[in-house]
Amino acid sequence: MMWGALAWLRAVVAVPARRGRERGDVPGWVMVTLMSAILVVAILVPFKSQILPAIQSAINSVISAGNG
Repeated sequence: MMWGALAWLRAVVAVPARRGRERGDVPGWVMVTLMSAILVVAILVPFKSQILPAIQSAINSVISAGNG
């Protein structure tokens, strides 16, 4: 019984310490999101005239396959 209580106490005390370490990674996720958005814009701007018809064609083929 005593060992179980000690293990529980250690787990409870260790949780805030783990959370504190994870908070430092938030700027990393923000940077990944920002870089992904920049990459999408960098690809979309010069190739917009080719990308949009390809996407429309793909959507139309999915819609027509669902109706048939």
